[in-house]
Amino acid sequence: METFETLVRAEFAPKNTYLNTASNGLLPARTVTALHEAALLRAEGRPLTPLYEDVEASRAAYARLVGVPVSRVAAGASVAAHTGLIATSLPAGAEVLTAEDDFTSVLNPFHVRGDLKVRAVPLERIAEAVRPGTALVAVSAAQSADGRIADLPALREAARTHGARTYVDFSQSAGWLPMDADAYDYSVSVSFKWLLGPHGAAFLVVPEDFGDLTPVLAGWVAAEAPWDSCYGPVAELARSARRFDLSHALFTYAGLRRSLDLVEELGVAAVRAHDLALADRFRAGLAALGHEPVPAPGSAIVSVPGLGVRQPELSRAGIEVSNRAGNLRASFHLFNTTADVDRLLDVLSG
Repeated sequence: METFETLVRAEFAPKNTYLNTASNGLLPARTVTALHEAALLRAEGRPLTPLYEDVEASRAAYARLVGVPVSRVAAGASVAAHTGLIATSLPAGAEVLTAEDDFTSVLNPFHVRGDLKVRAVPLERIAEAVRPGTALVAVSAAQSADGRIADLPALREAARTHGARTYVDFSQSAGWLPMDADAYDYSVSVSFKWLLGPHGAAFLVVPEDFGDLTPVLAGWVAAEAPWDSCYGPVAELARSARRFDLSHALFTYAGLRRSLDLVEELGVAAVRAHDLALADRFRAGLAALGHEPVPAPGSAIVSVPGLGVRQPELSRAGIEVSNRAGNLRASFHLFNTTADVDRLLDVLSG
């Protein structure tokens, strides 16, 4: 009988101490195999039909993961592109509330509009900062820089009270933090972090009524009948969120389908328990060394002020972490072990 441990060990064999999932997750063996097979389809001139099927299988798997009907999930390429779609839907002068120093892809499309009122507040105050006239609140569920987790229930309630829409980026939490995308107007996630997929895919969840979004980036893949919509204007847009699709990076979805299969097999609850146990072990070890990380309880990301300068040294020692704004950022996932945590602590103690 397969267990969490046997499933993980069958899929991953890192050659170093990899503690940088907040930048990029490792690819499972099944995903690498699928990518190779997809490339062979192209190389050998065979039909690419299986790759289009992978897109739809990935869309369905993500819908299950976040708890919404598949009809509400659009498949695109990046958080920035999806944010841009939402930014174009807002009327001139609309107020967008954001968290200070959130990830650029969640913020910048609102700023480049030039005619929106973009207001930034500390993450801890974002719910209380929603006010009459706020049109949209945009925030990451877990902050990229330091792993702090937004109080999403409080934010949802405040937005509902004041009639604001909500936009949540789950990129740094999808795969280890339980998600209820139905609780927000829009939500988004890339595929290449805790979801363990290749680069080049991002999913956008929209309301059943599409939330006043206009598919300004729609091409033939956004049609109700894509293969009948390759020439001239699209006669009928998809009746689902697929109307917001961007042309698909087919190889990416070939791999992502298998990565999402693995996440489902393991279960987010089991992954979360594993990841947080390692993060808490690291926090305890830091305290013993006299270091205090940025407070982020319940997060798989740990950020330590002042230690970012040691990132090159750690990399030379075969330990991969990130330097974010002078902080050392370590992030933990299912392929990590207590030995990885202890090795990092041992080098930091030197």
